[in-house]
Amino acid sequence: MELIEKNASELTRAYLLDLKRHPSMPTYQSFPEKEVYDRAYLVFSQLGRWISYELESEEMKKYWIELGKTRRQEGFALPEIFLSLCLIRKQLWNKIQAEGLLDNALDLYQALDLYNRIVTFFDRALYYAIIGYHS
Repeated sequence: MELIEKNASELTRAYLLDLKRHPSMPTYQSFPEKEVYDRAYLVFSQLGRWISYELESEEMKKYWIELGKTRRQEGFALPEIFLSLCLIRKQLWNKIQAEGLLDNALDLYQALDLYNRIVTFFDRALYYAIIGYHS
């Protein structure tokens, strides 16, 4: 949780660089950078709340369903939404590895727990965003 809180800006900037270079992200690339930054930063914030058990499942569900609806109305293709979340997750894992959080058995156990929380968060986010996109 601390890692995300301390590095949310750095993670978000790295995500933006990744996004700009990716050929499959034309809608995100044409969207105002500040807006994309704010949206990605919000994902990291929500993820931090999820990992620390502060985010309720129903609140998350409501947010991501609404996000899916909004992205469809804004003209984002569903694969771009999916890839965007994958790029965010990639930046987080790159940071976790760079910080050496997997260096010993205790860290590995904690990392597996963290991994489970992260995977669950992104799986649910994608699932509910897709539901919202199609509603």
